[in-house]
Amino acid sequence: MKRTLVTASLMAAGLFSLPTLAADIEVSVTNLTHGNHFTPLLIAAHDADSHLFQVGTEASAALQKMAEGGDIADLDAAVTGNAGVTSANPAMGLLAAGMSVSEVMLDTGDNTHLSIVAMVLPTNDAFVGLDSWEIPTEAGTYTMYVNAYDAGTEVNDEIINGGGMSGVPGIPAAPGGDGGANGTGVMDSSDNSNVHTHPGVLGDMNPAGGMSDLDSRVHRWLNPVAKVVVTVK
Repeated sequence: MKRTLVTASLMAAGLFSLPTLAADIEVSVTNLTHGNHFTPLLIAAHDADSHLFQVGTEASAALQKMAEGGDIADLDAAVTGNAGVTSANPAMGLLAAGMSVSEVMLDTGDNTHLSIVAMVLPTNDAFVGLDSWEIPTEAGTYTMYVNAYDAGTEVNDEIINGGGMSGVPGIPAAPGGDGGANGTGVMDSSDNSNVHTHPGVLGDMNPAGGMSDLDSRVHRWLNPVAKVVVTVK
């Protein structure tokens, strides 16, 4: 029987592969965006059958909480409850644009795969995500450029209304007060309710109206949004 963290539908890494032991690792994450923040990061080592999210599948309630409001508690509990190990909120708060969190150490034990998630702020339900990357057993430094994904749980209207928590429409206010108000809402005709690659935000340059409450000069981004460096000891 496959084990699960947050969903019932999981993909095994290989039916006939033998388990291998991963080494201790050091992880760094850099925010590559121009003016967006990452909410508290969750860096997790787990087994091959487990996922925090999967592209093309419906988001779990725990993933929705993270993607809409930055709450990683349920995902963290799911990993540790399934014998995984985590580093929760290693930046001790928001990770600003251009900033890095480094020297995050994980004793992976028997866990062979690495996942990383954090909400991209301000957005409706975008999150930076590394899904179940197999940790190399050979010592060395490995670099990845990571995309942002759309949880598919909220319309990307780009309206800040004080909401943004799970199940509540709206975006949490942008740090620094550089968000707008009174937007009419970006028209998003997408009906993809599964996790998918995020198209980025549109924004506008009208702080008191327009279609979006996001300033396109500050908050516009395209993938990738993060650089991840893993050093296997």
